[in-house]
This record gives sequence, C-alpha cells and structure tokens, in this order.
Amino acid sequence: MSMFRPTYPPPDTYTAPATPAAPSPAAPLVPADPDPATAPAPVPAPSRPVLQLTPGALVAVAAGGTAAVLVTGTVLVSLFLAVAVTATSVAVCAVVLRSLLNSQHRR
Repeated sequence: MSMFRPTYPPPDTYTAPATPAAPSPAAPLVPADPDPATAPAPVPAPSRPVLQLTPGALVAVAAGGTAAVLVTGTVLVSLFLAVAVTATSVAVCAVVLRSLLNSQHRR
C-alpha cells in the first residue's frame, strides 16, 4: 500500500543572507556642471531610423513575402476543398436517405 502514499521531498533549507544596509552619504552626490565652453555640442537625433536595404536583402524580403502568400493561398484552398467535399458527401447521403425513405413509404 505504500505506492498509494505520496512521498514529499524535504523542505528547502535555504536561508537568504541578510542584506547590508545601504551606506548613506554625508553629502548628496550632485554632478558637476561642465564648462559650457568645453562641453561638446549635442548631436541631434534623427527623426526616424534610416533603413537601407541592399539588393540581396530586397530579394530575400520579396521571396519571403511571395512564399508567405503562396503558403497562405494553398492552406485556404485546401480548407475550401475540404468543406466542398464534405458538403457534397452530406448532400449525397441526404439524397440516398430520402430515396430510401420514399421507396419504403410507397410499398
């Protein structure tokens, strides 16, 4: 019967080390203002990132897009054909059942 009694692992014995208190500085750290005459001029950030495509990257992007469109089209056509085959099968079954029930009522 011991196989129906669960055995639990021993509890964790890890104890977290005490975190030392952060030293409080005597004076707050304030960055020194640089001399405006020697400070470098700020570089203006571009308004939008520049994207340069090489011819090889352009061909790769076009090939990837074409492949995605073809795969998506193939999947959608396959799903449509599956629905069409199923609908045809159900219609044939309905016609056969109707024919059998009508012939049974005529006898």
